[in-house]
Amino acid sequence: MASRLKLSPDGLKVLWPQPANDPNDPQNWSDFRKTMHLIIITMSAVVPDFDSGIGIASIFGLAQTYDTTSGVINDLTSNWSIFLLGWGGIFWVMLMRRYGRLPVLFWSQLFALAFLVGATLAPNLATFAGMRCLTAFFGTCPQVTGLYVVTDIFPFHLQARKLNIWTSGFVISPFLSPFVFGFLVVRVSWRWAYAIGSIYSVIVLFLIAFFMEETMYDRSLVSKPPRTSTGLRYRFETLIGVTGYKMAKYRPRWPEVLLASLDVAWRPQFFFVVLFEAFVFGFSIGVNTTNVVFIGSPPPVGFGFSQYAVAGAYVTPIVAVLFGEFIGRYVNDIIMNLNIRKNGGFFEAESRLWTCYLAMPLYVCGFLTLGAGIQNLSEAALIMGWGIAIVAITLNTVAVYAYCNDCFPRRAGEVSALLNFARSVGGFAVAYFQVPWATQSGALTVFGVEAALVIAMFLIAVPMTQLKGSYFRARFAL
Repeated sequence: MASRLKLSPDGLKVLWPQPANDPNDPQNWSDFRKTMHLIIITMSAVVPDFDSGIGIASIFGLAQTYDTTSGVINDLTSNWSIFLLGWGGIFWVMLMRRYGRLPVLFWSQLFALAFLVGATLAPNLATFAGMRCLTAFFGTCPQVTGLYVVTDIFPFHLQARKLNIWTSGFVISPFLSPFVFGFLVVRVSWRWAYAIGSIYSVIVLFLIAFFMEETMYDRSLVSKPPRTSTGLRYRFETLIGVTGYKMAKYRPRWPEVLLASLDVAWRPQFFFVVLFEAFVFGFSIGVNTTNVVFIGSPPPVGFGFSQYAVAGAYVTPIVAVLFGEFIGRYVNDIIMNLNIRKNGGFFEAESRLWTCYLAMPLYVCGFLTLGAGIQNLSEAALIMGWGIAIVAITLNTVAVYAYCNDCFPRRAGEVSALLNFARSVGGFAVAYFQVPWATQSGALTVFGVEAALVIAMFLIAVPMTQLKGSYFRARFAL
């Protein structure tokens, strides 16, 4: 039996899942084909938060156009679009379980593009807010599809490294648009920023339509139904959902699909760690939406930077995400290999969480330095604190995604959707209270309390999960 197991090219690792003797199995694809899909899904994962971040760069222009304040723009558009990112992910995962990854990704991005164009041309604030929220709901699909795609096409021992690349895409995306468009909106209307965002969405949609393939492979079916079409016709039918509709009768029924996310959410090996991640990532969303206010507002609230300087400041988190991705790529592999060696060839999912012990000191250091920099109007402390905090968030997020996926390998979509929901809901409310609280009590107090809450959740969730994780997985497995 062991001799029949398929191994990695170096012969050191057993491939899991075992590739089928079928050229249509995505596990059998070439490295080039797999890499192309990873690049496309990472570019797609950039879209939702990139589109949301355009509003940060355009906040003062929007306030001027619609004759209101930047606070109203933030509360009415940025915060609610972030909130809908979470709910959209849960909805799209239900459809993907039934009809496949490709058609759901294609149609969601098509509608997201249409609503983004609507926001670009919106004649009034109500229309703009509605279009922006709908863009977020439809656009969030790639942020839950990516975990599916990675686990569909890559074997277990490569998944953490590939997840590191995909998660870096959506972690870096909310900082890209304020950086790129902050320079643009000084010279031209904010509508140009949204128009360029629409062009990027067109490029992503083109790549999905012409280069992506369906990665869902029904391994549980002993006898797979033959394809009813071939060539270009099969390609088109798969893209628009005809093939997925025909295959739906072989896949989970609607009652199971509708309750699948709830069935994962309550399990203790998942619940506590995801609650911890909601605090970690949620406060980072709040930092992203409010830092533009701190940096651009005149003293004593902020630094009074020009719009050029505000845009330039956003290079800090971009570099930090790339640095975090580089560190995480090797740290996660080292931890995995050490754990496998320690356990005589077996891997324990809880070992993924050791990365959190590296991330948390950096998180506290970053948030305290950031708070002190804003309170004392120190540019150096602002840059250093912001960068260190984002490195910590990148490391922690990859570790949590990898751990949860290892606990529920057959529920990658639900895991991704719930993590997306947790981080979105955790962050959408922060912008409401962060600036007023910092103005009243000082930024150091605000960021210090947030860091303390995160460390408290870390001490509650991570050590307990590591100690009891094997029991939880045996007792509450799916």
